[in-house]
Amino acid sequence: MEIPDPIRKSLEEVGGIESIASSLPPEEKIEELGKLFQALSDPLRVRVLYILERHPLCVCLIKEIASVPDSKLSYHLSILKDAGLITGKQEGNWIIYRATDLAKKMLDMCSEPIK
Repeated sequence: MEIPDPIRKSLEEVGGIESIASSLPPEEKIEELGKLFQALSDPLRVRVLYILERHPLCVCLIKEIASVPDSKLSYHLSILKDAGLITGKQEGNWIIYRATDLAKKMLDMCSEPIK
């Protein structure tokens, strides 16, 4: 394979492609990040995270604020929960959802100006 000279030289300086490949995170970490970014790829899910960052709520109130049907919300809550961005705890007849620390960090990071 032909590689442009500047790339070949800089690769040699860092130990070659083997060095780059061996420095990658483990496959499970890459899959975990993929799941996280996939969960954040839908505007409704991001809206739900912002809602839950402000206050823990039950489905009926999330639904009202987000203006979304129950069935659609249930699907999105499931994805957020699987990604570790929200938790749900049974309190009486309701499940109260909360944004996790990870979700709060992601929202904080996304709120910073892009440089």
